Amino acid sequence: MNRLFFAVVPFFAVGTLIATLFIIRDPGAQPERKKESIIQYDFDAVVDRSQNYAAKVEEAILHYGTNDVIPLWIADMDFKTAPCIVDAIKARANQGIFGYTWRTPKYFEAIAAWQQKRNGWLPDTEHMAFAPGVVPGMRMMLTMFTQPADKILIQQPVYHPFADVVNNTGRQLVVSPLKRDEDGRYTMDLGDFAKKAADGVKYFILCNPHNPVGRVWTREELKAVGDICVKHGVRIISDEIHSDLMLDGHKHIPMASVSPEIAAITTTCIAPSKAFNLAGLQSSTIVYDTVEHKDAYVAELKRMDIARNNCFSLVATMAAYEQGEEWLDQLLVYLSGNMRFIREFCAEHLPELKPNAPEATYLCWIDARALGMDDAALKKFCVEKAGVAFGEGSEFGLGGSGFLRLNAACPRSVIQKALTQLEAAVYNY
Repeated sequence: MNRLFFAVVPFFAVGTLIATLFIIRDPGAQPERKKESIIQYDFDAVVDRSQNYAAKVEEAILHYGTNDVIPLWIADMDFKTAPCIVDAIKARANQGIFGYTWRTPKYFEAIAAWQQKRNGWLPDTEHMAFAPGVVPGMRMMLTMFTQPADKILIQQPVYHPFADVVNNTGRQLVVSPLKRDEDGRYTMDLGDFAKKAADGVKYFILCNPHNPVGRVWTREELKAVGDICVKHGVRIISDEIHSDLMLDGHKHIPMASVSPEIAAITTTCIAPSKAFNLAGLQSSTIVYDTVEHKDAYVAELKRMDIARNNCFSLVATMAAYEQGEEWLDQLLVYLSGNMRFIREFCAEHLPELKPNAPEATYLCWIDARALGMDDAALKKFCVEKAGVAFGEGSEFGLGGSGFLRLNAACPRSVIQKALTQLEAAVYNY
């Protein structure tokens, strides 16, 4: 019996081992996947922009009389862009040939896929056209599709080139002011807007989301203003360049996604330049309301010989939309933290200043009227006493006087330094 026992036990032991190995190596079983580690991007790193001919540094003297200021005025970021974009540009540069660049269909497909994923809107690539920038695109639209003295409607305070492109093309500027409540939140004055839209307006230029007040317009607000435009035959140019910069869970609604009727009259301007800090590469996209308008615009681009991307904007845009989402999501968390820091700092140290809580963009709109200065004195005070260059609220039109626009797309330490200098200036004033 002992011999039988010692013969059988090894048999079962070997069988158990074989069965265990078979189960472990079962080809039908799903192997446990190792979780990929997410890179944590460093937005606290300070980059010396004076070393790369940055306009916000070198051109401050033209607007503020000195370059010796903390430049928080121009709307580009002081963060290095996503590494995937840098890698794409480096790989393209390493080819060593910078000839004419063909725009692959994958370019507009990447843009459309990004819009669908982030905003639930799938624009038709056949309606898309390249633009060197949103403002140049707007100017071309107004000169091509309107006549001198035609009325163009905007809502102020708003990004000042809106008024510039209207005035500089000889069109008639019509303004419907936004309403601001006691909490500093802005809404559209639909009654005033409807009255002015009915008076022969040809185009309405919408800022969605809004620069400088940081509103993310709701679907209800967009439908209300869009329906007014449909009713009165007013076409819409929707500047959605800040649409990827949604803060604190807010959701962007593209104007062209609100209804088929509104989509039929809406031309949308988008770009990776704000969200991925690519403004210097000039790679905007216009999604036209009709193919006929798009074709006419492209033909004009060709006559001007500016219809091509440069080789770097092509690869950078595709890399941003195909690989840059994680970087952007981390950026938005950091920007939200910057906005909270500004509000908390002012509440504790500078109660005279009332910064808003923007729902989108990296631009903080600050009510400085309690300082009791006119616009010229406020600008001089910030530059000469505090050493900070803010965007001047008066430049944004009606409702902007007494306000400052602070570009918060920089390391928090830079914002802290700027506000600390401003605090010292205020209490030594």
